[in-house]
Amino acid sequence: MSDVAGDGPTFPTGLGTSDATQIRLMGHDLAEDLMGRVGFGELALWLMTQERPSPGHVRVFETVLVALADHGFTPTAIASRLTYLSAPDSLQGALAAGLLGGGSRFLGVTEDCGRFLAGVLATVDGDLPGDDAGWDALALTAVQEARAAKRFVPGLGHPVHKEQDPRTPRILAVAEEEGLRGPHLRLFEAVGRVHPQVLGRTLPLNGAGVCGAALADLDLPVELLRGVALLARTAGLLGHLAEERRRPLGMDVYLAVDRNATYVPHETAD
Repeated sequence: MSDVAGDGPTFPTGLGTSDATQIRLMGHDLAEDLMGRVGFGELALWLMTQERPSPGHVRVFETVLVALADHGFTPTAIASRLTYLSAPDSLQGALAAGLLGGGSRFLGVTEDCGRFLAGVLATVDGDLPGDDAGWDALALTAVQEARAAKRFVPGLGHPVHKEQDPRTPRILAVAEEEGLRGPHLRLFEAVGRVHPQVLGRTLPLNGAGVCGAALADLDLPVELLRGVALLARTAGLLGHLAEERRRPLGMDVYLAVDRNATYVPHETAD
């Protein structure tokens, strides 16, 4: 929505303004009040929530960013190194390849898990459970319904950490220390306890899922959780691109893949 003022329309924003002498962000002078005084994690969380976060909120948020940075050195990051050699705008193209390449499999788990947990909590009529038994009952119903509908329960399983994802207990501990182990994390833990009864096997609670629960407990809209994962992933991608400059291997990877590929003819239906 725009307001007509003076010679043309204006488009109000709650984030900030800029003129010839000053940049103001969230009511603060960017150069004097924020730069050198506010960390990037705090600034990002502040921008998303439009409220100055507490030190505890910042600690949990930055713990999540560090936890998800490992998604920047997954195979899609190798693809970004290859793209770096050939894209017309090499750095931008490589970043885009890395960010978009794993969008669903890796980054999507954080959003999917937060969305799943928020959806279950929205079904509660009245007070939320007050003990582990109550949370387990709620989680058991949710997992049973997902299984009956032939849907995956997001946040379960990991291709590398088969027994336990090392990020999960750490994030839970940090949230507990900061008094931010809220309903999404409690429900997520309950899913971890009850899912073997329904699925017939025990799967680890993965780091991407617990990050989604922790971010939801910071009152971030679930629609933004994938964006937070992108933010974290960028650090790893930039590290890969810097590594490509120091120790190039993009072409070696390409040649190894190309030479070991088996090309088959395309079959068309009659």
